[in-house]
Amino acid sequence: MRVFLTGATGFIGSFLVPELINAGHQVVGLSRSDSGAAALARAGAEVFRGDVNDLNCLRTAAKAADGVIHAAFNHDFSNLKKNSEDDRRVIETLGEVLAGSSRPLVISSGTGLARSKTGGPAIETDDHVTSAEYARAASEEAADAVIAKGGRVMVMRLSQVHDTRHQGRIALHIQLARQKGRVAYVGEGKNRLPAVHVSDAVRLFRLALEKGQAGARYNAVGEEGVAMRDIAEVIGAGLNLPVESITAEEAPEYFGLLANLAAIDLAASSALTRRQLGWDPIGPDLLTDLRNMDYGVA
Repeated sequence: MRVFLTGATGFIGSFLVPELINAGHQVVGLSRSDSGAAALARAGAEVFRGDVNDLNCLRTAAKAADGVIHAAFNHDFSNLKKNSEDDRRVIETLGEVLAGSSRPLVISSGTGLARSKTGGPAIETDDHVTSAEYARAASEEAADAVIAKGGRVMVMRLSQVHDTRHQGRIALHIQLARQKGRVAYVGEGKNRLPAVHVSDAVRLFRLALEKGQAGARYNAVGEEGVAMRDIAEVIGAGLNLPVESITAEEAPEYFGLLANLAAIDLAASSALTRRQLGWDPIGPDLLTDLRNMDYGVA
């Protein structure tokens, strides 16, 4: 396929480009910078210059594609509502271009947006929360709208994607620990974070593109849940800082915008995803990568 990829120069995108190319696909990567364009060209991708929020640019690129993977998202928590509504418009635009065809559109979301029907780990068939409850759900709402019009949309619900250089949300925990001079977790720290190695995540993106079912949600989860206390202890050892429990009342002072997330159990399962797509995650686990990262690099 000729695949148009947003977020092509980001963390996941930098692994996804070679994953797709090695599988025989032609990749057209979106880049707004000269350095990003050069990196894509070195990786063997075609470069499409533009910004992800330039909807006319997206229409042009998507029209020429056999399939689209939308992996871009601005994770600035201080502007989450605006960034989420921007993402809604992007997904709606891409969906309009691909409407009336079997061309796939794979979009990114998060396992944390699923509302468990049982109180256990979130599964693929769990409904998502609304954007009124959590702004990031705008992406899933946009996917619903495109699916309702017959679009072949698959939603990739990402867990904590990691390697030894990038840890997503955990990087914020590390940054806070440096600032506060200690590593904190809430209560007993038994609440969990699901995780997946980036090499497994990009393989799942490819499988969803190639054989995903229209309307399906897939959970990119290699580990159902890693306890926040265990994460804190590994970070503490890496930074040589004390590790301590704080109360839920103390969490806002320490965690700031992350306070609510820091206390929630976000465990998620990928059993259905594995069966449907024949996906078997094999990459290193989260704690292994956290132990092997270079804590000397701020």
